[in-house]
Amino acid sequence: CQSKEMVLPEPSERLQASTCRGCCRGCGNPEWASYKLGIFICLNCSGIHRNLPQISRVKSLRLDFWENDLIEFMKQHGNLCAKAKYQAKVPPYYYIPQSCDCLVLKEQWIRAKYEREEFVATRVCSHEGFLWKRGRESRQFQKRRFLLSAREGVMKYYTKESRGPKAIISIENLNAMFQTEKIQHAHGLQITYKTDGQTRNLFVYHESGKEIVDWFNAIRAARYYYLRTTFPTVPESELIPRITRNYVKEGYMEKTGPKQKEPFKVRWFCLDSQDRNLMYLKNPLDAFAQGQVFIGRMDEGYEVRAGLPQGVRVKKRKPAITVVTPMREFVFICENDREQREWIDALNGVIAQPLTG
Repeated sequence: CQSKEMVLPEPSERLQASTCRGCCRGCGNPEWASYKLGIFICLNCSGIHRNLPQISRVKSLRLDFWENDLIEFMKQHGNLCAKAKYQAKVPPYYYIPQSCDCLVLKEQWIRAKYEREEFVATRVCSHEGFLWKRGRESRQFQKRRFLLSAREGVMKYYTKESRGPKAIISIENLNAMFQTEKIQHAHGLQITYKTDGQTRNLFVYHESGKEIVDWFNAIRAARYYYLRTTFPTVPESELIPRITRNYVKEGYMEKTGPKQKEPFKVRWFCLDSQDRNLMYLKNPLDAFAQGQVFIGRMDEGYEVRAGLPQGVRVKKRKPAITVVTPMREFVFICENDREQREWIDALNGVIAQPLTG
């Protein structure tokens, strides 16, 4: 079960680690370890482990002194042993955070494994409770009851206990993503679904980090159940990325109208690679987009270019993007060169990917 090599002469140098597989994915070269759990971790994860003194104790591989008995303990354990014990039955839908993910996802993943030891049985694909939801008109967060049922294939939320559900959302087109900066809450979650051909945005949070991550993984569980039963022959490796997704890119750009002579207006843009839609909203927390641009393949006549179309002139000396579609050309102005490059790369990534059913 040893996952690390420990052969250097000095005690503190005999602990060699390659990846932070004990916690998140993609953490790079860890230089810390939990000598109570016997795992190697990165700097960011070490901070979370320090807040769990009952189950985890942290030392630096290079800065702290390592007693011989602790070195021997680490030799007999390591990340592979810990994974076999604490991740024996992680459900396929459960989101395992990466190093770039928000803090609440990483913290609750670590707590779920080592503190609560949750992965000893598959979780039930249903969840019920209260979330703080941003009102569509009032824009104030109010407490609402949510109910998720994978067996029924729906998610519901209620404005008042005595009334029926405010919305019944099909799990078929349900999505969730953490949006801590946009919602300005460490536990902010954006839930999206389709209604009457439009994407509806719900912005919610919960005071408890555990509860909001439980909701996120309950949605993933319901989505996994739907995908697994709807597409029984599709390989697991193809289903998992489709459970939930983040937007490829978000941010402000300016857009003009179809005649390309209308004044440019600032809008918030979201690029969804799975639906192949570039949506634009007046404000980032709007319930509905003002419009959207479908992004097809290059062989279908879709292209993104740096700069303005021929004959179009603007007063602003800022980098522009032209999105070419079979119907028309869309012109956007970016804040700076870096944003222009990022949008072009993101759009080209969607254009290059094959169409899926």
